[in-house]
Amino acid sequence: MSKAKEFMARKDIEISLKRYGIDALGAMAQGLFCSLLIGTIINTIGTQFGIGFLTNPVCTLTVGETQIPYTVGGIAMAMCGPAMAVAIGYALKCPPLVLFSMISVGFAANTLGGAGGPLAVLFIAIIAAEVGKAVSKETKVDILVTPLVTIGVGVFFSWLIAPPLGHAAMWVGNLIMWATELQPFLMGILVAIVVGMALTLPISSAAICAALGLTGLAGGAAVAGCCCQMIGFAAISFKENRWGGLVSQGIGTSMLQMGNIVRNPRVWIAPTVASAITGPIATCIFKLQMNGAPVSSGMGTCGLVGQIGVYTGWVADIAAGTKEAITAFDWTGLILISFILPAVLSLVIHAGVRKLGWVKDGDLTL
Repeated sequence: MSKAKEFMARKDIEISLKRYGIDALGAMAQGLFCSLLIGTIINTIGTQFGIGFLTNPVCTLTVGETQIPYTVGGIAMAMCGPAMAVAIGYALKCPPLVLFSMISVGFAANTLGGAGGPLAVLFIAIIAAEVGKAVSKETKVDILVTPLVTIGVGVFFSWLIAPPLGHAAMWVGNLIMWATELQPFLMGILVAIVVGMALTLPISSAAICAALGLTGLAGGAAVAGCCCQMIGFAAISFKENRWGGLVSQGIGTSMLQMGNIVRNPRVWIAPTVASAITGPIATCIFKLQMNGAPVSSGMGTCGLVGQIGVYTGWVADIAAGTKEAITAFDWTGLILISFILPAVLSLVIHAGVRKLGWVKDGDLTL
């Protein structure tokens, strides 16, 4: 047992919730941002502003008798599997030969995982990375053995478990979306609270939404919850953190408050209660839907990605003929849910929390 522990320590293989549930999951989200999400934004910009270079195919892939054209954004979106796997490998501190081999692993896992590809990539990339690290530099022909083992393990597990993982993720995501359609009020509260809190916790709400393919009304509720956490914390901590804190939390991340939450969990009350209010407002009144990339559902106001995702969904719906036009009511709902209500509600609720003596000056200082 001691030899096994020494080997794992030497190979930097750490089986822990932090390494896999926080580091790897967070890195996967970054891989998604740099591929699927950016590609979606590029395509939207090209379409909305009529930029030929962004809307015209720049290359064509021939598969059998089928030709698949790719735009600049399309190329970025097609690379989401490899991007996620490499990001996970980087977070797991893979040596170069393992890290570069993760490109093939990510492509296989994402392709075979179907709609639940991100979840399949998460599990399979972790397995392939750790096995690859275990064999790395253990032989004199490392340049052959390490890529062969890493890719072999990754492709094998992609064939073995990616399809069922993908189906499971799709089933859970569809169940959440179905439940939200059926009970928009209750599920609006639940989804907004859970995804919003995941955004602030050191895990990736964006990766969770992507893995479950969370779109539609459920995606809209997720956006509402995330915005309450970011804008809410930015508003209630403005006295302590001023403009720097407003920007870093409002369009950066509410995760910056985790240290303060650990010291005094009651500082979390206002943004969380606010999300429980705006979630059903989003689903029941404004019918706010996220029909853009699922990863955007878990982003809130971070870089305004959540709002860009909603807008991208509107554009896609219009192109598909399922939506006639973007109305003033749509914009009003998006602005209220994203910015105004999170700030106002959080400030009002936080004032009550302070009056009860649960939070004092300095508790929210970054």
